[in-house]
Amino acid sequence: MVQNHKIERRPRGRPQARCDDDTRSVIIEAANKQFHENGYATASIAAIAQEAGVSTKTLYRLFPTKADLFSDLISDRISRFLLALDPTTLAAADLRQGLERMLMAYGMLTLSDDTITMMRLVIGESDRFPEISASFYEKAIVRTSALMEGWLRKQVDRGLIALEDPHAACGMLRGMMAMEPQRAAMLRQQPAPGIEEIAARAKMCADLFLNGAAIVPA
Repeated sequence: MVQNHKIERRPRGRPQARCDDDTRSVIIEAANKQFHENGYATASIAAIAQEAGVSTKTLYRLFPTKADLFSDLISDRISRFLLALDPTTLAAADLRQGLERMLMAYGMLTLSDDTITMMRLVIGESDRFPEISASFYEKAIVRTSALMEGWLRKQVDRGLIALEDPHAACGMLRGMMAMEPQRAAMLRQQPAPGIEEIAARAKMCADLFLNGAAIVPA
C-alpha cells in the first residue's frame, strides 16, 4: 500500500511583516545601542535603521525625529520599572515589604549600567541638545518620583507613617538609595553595584527610613 504524504508548502509572497509595536521595540533597542556606543549627536538615523534592520522610511514613520526616539527609549525603560511595582502587589504587602520592594526596583533601575551610561550621555550633551535632558527629567525622574511619593502618601493615609512633607521625604529616600553608588559609577570610580548589593542597600535604607518615620503605638 502506498501512503500519500502531504508536503507542506511555504506560502507565496513576502514574509509576514512585524506589527508596529514589535518594530518600535526593535528600533528602540537599536537606538539604545547606537546612543551608548556613539553618543546622541553622532548616532545617525541611518545607522539606527540599519542596526534595527528597517528602512529609514519606516523609522521616520514611527519616530519623526531623533528626539522622539530618545524620548520613547526613556519611556520604555521607565515602563519596566512601573511594571515591577504592580500596585496590587504593593497594596498587599506590609509596610516594610512594600518599601523594600519599591527601593529594590528603584535601585535596579537607577544603578544599572544602562541607566548610568544614559545619564552620562544626557549630562554630557544636554547643553547642545536640551530636549534630551527635558525628556529624561519628565519621563524618568518625574514619573519614578510620582510613583514613590504616591506610595508614601498612601502609607500616611493608612496611619502607618508620619511625614510632614511626603514630597521632600521621597526625594531624601531616593537619594539615600541611589545617589552615592550611582555617582561613584558615573565617575568611573567604582563599578555599578550588583543585585545582592542593591538588595542589601534597599534593606538598610528601609531600616533607616522606618526607624525615623514609623509611628510607635502608645
